[in-house]
Amino acid sequence: MDNGNRSNSSGSLNGNKQLNRTSLKIGGMTCAACSARVENRLRALSGVTTATVNLAIEKAVVEHDPTIITTADLIREVEALGYDAYDEADTAAQDKEREDREKEIAYQWRMFLLSAVLSFPMLMAMVLEMTGLAHVMPLLSHPLFQMVLATPVQFVAGWQFYVDSVYALRAGAPNMSVLVALGTSAAYLYSVVVTFFGERLGVSHVYFESAAVVITLVILGKSLEARAKGRASEAIRKLMGLQAKTARLIRDGQEVEVPVEEVQVGDIVVVRPGENIPVDGVVIEGFSAVDESMLTGESVPVDKNVGDTVIGATINMHGSFKFEATKVGKETALAQIIRVVEEAQTSKAPVQRLADYIAARFVPTVMVIAAFTFILWYVFLDAGDLTRALLNFTAVLVIACPCALGLATPTSIMVGTGKGAENGILIRGGEYLEKAHHLTAIVFDKTGTITKGEPEVTDILAVADLPVSEVLRLAAAVEKSSEHPLGEAIVRHAEKEGIAIPQATDFTAIPGRGVRAQVEGHTVLVGTSRLLSEHDINADRVEKSVVELEEAGKTVMLIAVDDALVGIAAVADTLKEDSKEAISALRQMGLEVYMLTGDNRRTARSIASQVGIDHVLAEVLPEEKAKKVKELQEQGLVVGMVGDGINDAPALVTADVGFAIGTGTDVAMESADITLMKGDLRGVVASIELSKATMRNIKQNLFWAFIYNTAGIPLAAAGLLSPMIAGAAMAFSSVSVVSNALRLKRWRSRILS
Repeated sequence: MDNGNRSNSSGSLNGNKQLNRTSLKIGGMTCAACSARVENRLRALSGVTTATVNLAIEKAVVEHDPTIITTADLIREVEALGYDAYDEADTAAQDKEREDREKEIAYQWRMFLLSAVLSFPMLMAMVLEMTGLAHVMPLLSHPLFQMVLATPVQFVAGWQFYVDSVYALRAGAPNMSVLVALGTSAAYLYSVVVTFFGERLGVSHVYFESAAVVITLVILGKSLEARAKGRASEAIRKLMGLQAKTARLIRDGQEVEVPVEEVQVGDIVVVRPGENIPVDGVVIEGFSAVDESMLTGESVPVDKNVGDTVIGATINMHGSFKFEATKVGKETALAQIIRVVEEAQTSKAPVQRLADYIAARFVPTVMVIAAFTFILWYVFLDAGDLTRALLNFTAVLVIACPCALGLATPTSIMVGTGKGAENGILIRGGEYLEKAHHLTAIVFDKTGTITKGEPEVTDILAVADLPVSEVLRLAAAVEKSSEHPLGEAIVRHAEKEGIAIPQATDFTAIPGRGVRAQVEGHTVLVGTSRLLSEHDINADRVEKSVVELEEAGKTVMLIAVDDALVGIAAVADTLKEDSKEAISALRQMGLEVYMLTGDNRRTARSIASQVGIDHVLAEVLPEEKAKKVKELQEQGLVVGMVGDGINDAPALVTADVGFAIGTGTDVAMESADITLMKGDLRGVVASIELSKATMRNIKQNLFWAFIYNTAGIPLAAAGLLSPMIAGAAMAFSSVSVVSNALRLKRWRSRILS
């Protein structure tokens, strides 16, 4: 995933080519066939590597070679299909797109009101006729009167369907508009013929009301969809709304208020109680408590002191403080979160492939079925009855509109990923949201994942003539150049003891074994027994002490000076408070839980027993972690890997779903599929719960989308549905799908509640 400058479009490497990832907002798509048509056209273009189109948020994400095809070329290709297209990174275009969308919603409501007002008298005439009271208001049933009412509905409110149909047929990809235009035109034109030539033909009944009411209901459905889709994408708007508009900076010794866009890295920012923190930074003066719930989902404010990190858009609760800006603009944690959520909402889950496959073939199939229905009724079932054949033909076309099919999956994915973000769970795409509910095994890294990752020295033992303080001094000198948590614990312990730590030279880190350096002319080794063995240093005499310490759950490091063992350092890493609860919940869900660590078996098993893990993979080098995950997959397990997102990157990538433990400042999204914004392992459980809830919702949506068509088409073909009822059912199917997806907004994790 790219973290580069996305002022226009983001870059990614593909072989030796630099590819751009461009996001386009697409206006005018009405159904799954529309989104499939745009996607297929974009994919077919020279220079385009990938293209995905999401109907629910009307957005396309295209990865392309800018030397072959530019963003402007992509926009022209989409516009050639009859849709509006805007580069999402273009601020002016964004404003125009937003304005056009608002105009479109207003236009649809005007057309609905026009259609509803004109259709109502015809609907009343039908009701009066069915109840035998047509003589009460004979004007309502007069064909000419109904034609006057129906014509504006057909060719003013319904004109959009004709325009869209022309583009769709020209592109060879008929869509919902084609079905509506064909069906209503057939009913309208038939009624016009009856109005003027009915007596000569021996028929008198007209169906203006059927055509008008169908158009009215379809427009109503489109209007409700547009509003519901706006609600479904609330997560992005909420996140964007958290951004501060201004920042108070110290410049030339004075406080000045500037737009947040003008804040630069290195600026000193002043934050007062109750204000939003404008950008990311490090506190340099003052103390306060900060509400980081927007980032982590954790409602308890976090204390911030000098040296602590603060995140843009979080809320300062009490004290005033100053901080130095370290990340601004698109580099802030909030900007990264927004980007991930946007990309996730644009992505497609594998379950959508079925819907896409059907949608691409659905409309042509329906047209064939409708034609066959007309012929069957006119020639065989009710020979010569043009009215009956035409009505059944129209009903088949109208009931089959695939609007709901195109909304079934992306709307749920949109709401699900938004709910995840609200709960501090960043899901990289719909694919991973779907995969999470298939997991059968979870593998946890130990340090920093199950444990806090901040170990402390518990024991320092001297096993030679050197005093304990000297052993600690030499070990700390070597470890001061190391970034490993165990080494940092030794350095902190030495500083706490007031020991002056000398400078080390020729430092070398030996992955999975330890470190080596020169200190005051001596070669000092700090690490595992394996490291000492490789340097021909015998450690047998301390084996009993090592075993006792390891059985107590401590990590033991041996210290050697000039090829002689001189001491032992034991370090313990405490468990996170939520580890045991999370692992217990995963086991109750039927998942196998593994712990993967570079620690020795005794220490690993001690930690595992404390949290209830039975499967322990110990003494695994960093480069071997991915191999261990692969071995589990080869056993038939669907594996989720939970780690810090940096040291465990290969394993996170190899796993079916990688969970990164984020800290809020470094969300580690490069290698992980799901990022937990706080170090709470219960987020893994919540992610799987959310995945299951979303997949249930998608299956319900697909049921509603398919049930109207699979049940409705045969009923319409059999003459058991009028075009009006078919139109109402079609509109209701789309609204029911979006409404059902919106139920996910009420989802709450049982374990995080």
